[in-house]
Amino acid sequence: MEDFVADGERVPRRGRPPVSDEQRGRQRLDISRHAVRLFAEQGVAATSGEQIAKAAGVSERTLWRYFSTKESCVEPLLTQMVDAFRTVLHAWPPELGLIEHLRTAYQPVIDSSSGADVEAVLAVVRLTHDEPALRAAYLVLRERAEETFTEVLAERMGMRPHTFDVRVQAAVMSAVLKAAADDFARETAGRGITPEALEGHRDRLADALGLATRGLSGR
Repeated sequence: MEDFVADGERVPRRGRPPVSDEQRGRQRLDISRHAVRLFAEQGVAATSGEQIAKAAGVSERTLWRYFSTKESCVEPLLTQMVDAFRTVLHAWPPELGLIEHLRTAYQPVIDSSSGADVEAVLAVVRLTHDEPALRAAYLVLRERAEETFTEVLAERMGMRPHTFDVRVQAAVMSAVLKAAADDFARETAGRGITPEALEGHRDRLADALGLATRGLSGR
């Protein structure tokens, strides 16, 4: 821990060292994993913030500092899924069609080597069908992601991001992603994620988005 200077003298700092953004992000994601497990096991209504904090090994004070409600605890995991598509979309090469790019580069979460995170994300998607508060958090994140879609699509289409055609394409892309995620979650419920299921999900998503963005450069 670094010291600070007072009246020309170096004085040791007291208390805990500040938490970095990276550490905060890791802790929020860990809390999210425990919250989703509890929600899936016993339902959202029966799960308290105290239980989530205890499962994650943090104080309730820490939990509520990171999340405004217990339902919002799912956001870090859902963000993993949204950010995964943002990442692959930003990496879309000019000379390659979207279908080909997605089939080789798309992963359902940022770090797909963590199969547990993929399963947890799909568990949240399933829960959103019966839990209005979780559905609201899910839809808000999807809406925010459309800003990235409009930026990339506008460049491809040679238009401004706020134009109607670009915004329609972005909205269609968002709808396709949601439908594909719902389909993948339903298909893998109680079965687990197999390489064949993941490949099928990737192909269906690529085909559907290829149709939705037909006419863009790099087709």
